[in-house]
Amino acid sequence: MTVKEFIEKYRQAFGEKAPLPIAFGYSDTPVSEIRSVPKCLVGSISNVRHGDPLTLSADNVICGGGGLYTAFTEMPERVPVFVSEVEHYKKTKEMVVDYVRGLNIELTKKPYLNFVRIDNLKEWSDAEALLFFATPDILAGLCSWAFYDNNSADAVVTQFSSGCASIVTRPIRENKTNGRSCFIGMLDPSARPLIPENELTFTIPMCRLMEMLNTMDDSSLYQKAFSALRRRINK
Repeated sequence: MTVKEFIEKYRQAFGEKAPLPIAFGYSDTPVSEIRSVPKCLVGSISNVRHGDPLTLSADNVICGGGGLYTAFTEMPERVPVFVSEVEHYKKTKEMVVDYVRGLNIELTKKPYLNFVRIDNLKEWSDAEALLFFATPDILAGLCSWAFYDNNSADAVVTQFSSGCASIVTRPIRENKTNGRSCFIGMLDPSARPLIPENELTFTIPMCRLMEMLNTMDDSSLYQKAFSALRRRINK
């Protein structure tokens, strides 16, 4: 299935009001100028849904956690203390260190991390994951699609993560290992004000998307049960 064909099928499944997903991946070439972004980069990623591409690099990612989770920099010494003693997201700084170690982040060898709305994507090979900003109704459809051919307990997962880690770090790692999990994200209270209140994220690693494209037609997305949600999404 080509990118164009997927967009047509996505529109048929979710309707015109559902925002198109965002493709992202590392590259040697930027898709936009390296412009400054706010300290938390989640808002800039969210804005890509409106059509303007985004390129992140070590030069414009100024958040210590953001640099870590986008694999541009090592973990700054202040991060474990900040997460545990300022944000109180983990009980101890040692737990933060252990958590980050478990992510197995490898610094990227490519200088740019590009985000483009899917109608600006030329080929699937230009992306490493597909990101959806999803209301509960859209999320229900995406999860149903992901569950269709996967009985594993981790077919769809949500784990402790910063906003950017849930969007980028975990799906990128899953893609590298040819995993089959999709990821619900944006449960980070610090980053949530940067997206609409009724949204979460759903990210599909590209290796898993290539499987799911083959099941899209037969999944519940085009059946009677989801048609009621499609109408509500587009009311």
